[in-house]
Amino acid sequence: MPADADPHAASGHVLVVCTGNVCRSPYIERVLAHELAGTGITLSSAGTGALVGSPIDAQSASRLAAVGADADGFAARQASREIVAEANLVIGATREHLGPVVQLYPRALRYAFALHDLADLLAGVSSTDIAAAPGDNRVAKVAATAIAQRGIVNPRLPEQSGIVDPYRQSAQVFDQMVDEIATSLPTIATALRG
Repeated sequence: MPADADPHAASGHVLVVCTGNVCRSPYIERVLAHELAGTGITLSSAGTGALVGSPIDAQSASRLAAVGADADGFAARQASREIVAEANLVIGATREHLGPVVQLYPRALRYAFALHDLADLLAGVSSTDIAAAPGDNRVAKVAATAIAQRGIVNPRLPEQSGIVDPYRQSAQVFDQMVDEIATSLPTIATALRG
């Protein structure tokens, strides 16, 4: 995307994807937005099988409030070619969410990662590494840095790589979702914040 195509291009844009876009991806989106406030980085989310127009699930919303993040004004939306093309980094709740994203916009293969995989790839890099990476903005540089770590960092086993889907599940499954996200999100937020 050309730097002049988006007023937020100076800092970049992160897209978070899950299935219905009501539990996992909006939770990750809004927590990251809270963590990255003031950086100029924009965040959004979408679903591969979105419950279009639905608000954030009440269970996810209550957990957002508990960490000081905001659930207001959210409406689920379906991932599209345009939405994926606008992003500099796509974060999937699972590896399975990346296939549909890349089908919509094949170039996303260069900047799409499952949450845990992205955190693993960024765990050993420094702010200097990120600053030296190619890219028009901080988010693109983080994606490029992560790509450069592929083949160096051992990938997780498939059963360890995804975030549990809590949709229509018990409060305990939502707590598990939050705990799983919390193991990786701080590393990603730190890399994006700089």
